[in-house]
This record gives sequence, structure tokens and C-alpha cells, in this order.
Amino acid sequence: MGYRVAVVGATGNVGREMLNILHEREFPVDEIAALASNRSLGVEVEFGPKSVPIDDLAAFDFDGWDIALFAAGSAPTAEFAPIAADAGCTVIDNSSLYRYDPEIPLIVPEVNPDAVEDVRNRNIIANPNCSTAQMVVALAPLHREVRIRRVVVATYQSVSGSGKAAMDELWEQTRSLYTTGETREAEIYPTRIAFNVIPHIDRFLEDGSTREEWKMVAETKRIVDPEIEVSATCVRVPVFVGHSEAVNIEFEQSLDAAAAREILRSAPGIMVVDERRDGGYATPMDCVGEYATFVSRIRNDPTVANGLNLWCVSDNLRKGAALNAVQIAELLGRRILRRG
Repeated sequence: MGYRVAVVGATGNVGREMLNILHEREFPVDEIAALASNRSLGVEVEFGPKSVPIDDLAAFDFDGWDIALFAAGSAPTAEFAPIAADAGCTVIDNSSLYRYDPEIPLIVPEVNPDAVEDVRNRNIIANPNCSTAQMVVALAPLHREVRIRRVVVATYQSVSGSGKAAMDELWEQTRSLYTTGETREAEIYPTRIAFNVIPHIDRFLEDGSTREEWKMVAETKRIVDPEIEVSATCVRVPVFVGHSEAVNIEFEQSLDAAAAREILRSAPGIMVVDERRDGGYATPMDCVGEYATFVSRIRNDPTVANGLNLWCVSDNLRKGAALNAVQIAELLGRRILRRG
């Protein structure tokens, strides 16, 4: 016996990816519902070989449904997630709305699976930010062996993290520059993204950091260890899909790069691609469509006591969003729902 699963925000990049991954991983679905606003009525989305018509989220009855994967943004989630949860449908939310609520578990299944037991508090589980998810997958196995004291990370985040309109903006600006020598006006980003990088994701905070950077700090502490100090600089780059991160780690004790490499090789959710030659590392292009977080350039940092550098890349629409949500659903099925 399987589950009745609803995907909320099914017409967006992440919602469509959730449907793809549910099918790819053969999640035990007895019935699927694809939900969006009434503006999308008449649209159909793919679930494996089937086309599923969009239902109106505002009119949907969650009673009798087991799991709702939300990829609709904070405003619709604030309105409809409590309705679903109160109806007995467990919500797995991809927005930032619930990530910092102490009653709601924030989960990366490879890192803190036991937190799923806290779903009983509110019947809602939060999915972390895309940039946090891939980093903690790499940090956690190392932290279990030798405690991490401090992390300094610089991200190189693709435009798909901002949605389809941002991907269209990069494409149109690039095409315009090639065909006319002029660029289209920036609408999604504060300045041109084509052939440029923008050290600004989300809004600025009083201390000069951005909210995206604050998210990486707060979420790493919640998911891995509240004692880890994190400093982040988050940058948008002209890449369509795939986030990259340069991570500098300071441990409490020495950890040799070779030992770190072996720890990561045996850790769940990680693919180590680390050869000291041209092309012996992973790039965003390599990770698109893949489940793993790829780790490369593992080397000791001689400028700090017990330091290590690494490079990690991941498909942000997958591990950073849809895949992690489906993995949470799988974990929920094994630990809590126990069907299928």
C-alpha cells in the first residue's frame, strides 16, 4: 500500500522536479495531486508517463491525503500548510517560512534523520536552503570524525535558484549581447547577470550581510551543530543550474586531506571527484540531473591550524530542493507513516 501525495506549486521549477524525482525513485504513490493557483487551471504536468491536470490549491481538500510537498513560496505556504497539516496530511515545505521555528524539524536526511520524530509537534517538516543543503552533506561526516570549529564559505549560485524568470533573464541578456551588442534591462536582479557575477542574494541586513548568508549560518547550526561558527559570502553567477561552493574548514584537531577524502568517499549522498589533473574535479555542468553532492579539491590549508579546503557542487533544483524533500518523504515513510 502506498501514499496519496500532493505537490503544491507543481508548475514551478522545483514542483516539476519533485514530480520527476518521485517517479524516478519509485516512491510508493497510490494517487498524485498537482496543485497550483487557479491561474494554472487547464495546465497539465508530467508524472512519469502520465499527464496530471493542475487542481486549484485554494479549493483542495487535504483530508485523507498522506504527504504534501510544498514548493509554492512562503505566502501560499503560510495560508495552506497549516490547513493541510490540521487535516492529517504531513507537510514537507521548501520555503523559508518554517526553517527557524524550533518546533518544526529542519532536515537533511544524510545528516540529521532522527529529527523527523519532531514532526509530531506540528505535522510540518522544513526543507533547508539550497546552498546550506549541499554544504552540510559534506560537513557532517567530517564533523562526526573530527569536530569542526569554524567554516568560511563562498558560494557560486546558479540563476535557477531565483526561478524560471531569472533563467529567462540570463538567456535573454546573453542572446541580446550576442545579436545586438546591447543588453536587456535587468528585472530580476539588481544588475546584469549575463557575463557578470553579483555578490548579493536576498536582502541586506543591518550588519552588511545578506539574508542568504544569514540562512547558511543559522541553518548549519540547526542541522549540524550549534557550536560551529560560519561565515558566508553568497554570489549569483551566470550558470543556469548547479550551485558551487568553496569551503574552508577549521577543525578542533588535525585532519589530513587523505583521511578526509576517505571519510567523504564512504559518506552517503557524496561523490568524490578529486584528481590533481586538468578536469579532475566536478563542475556545475557535471552535477545537473544527479542526486549526489560532488566534492573535489580536497586539500589541507597551511595558513590556519587544522585547516582543510574543499570544493562542492550540486544540482540546486535536486539536492537543494526537490530531492531533499522527497528523501524526507522516504524517511517519513520508514520512521513515522510505515506503509508501502
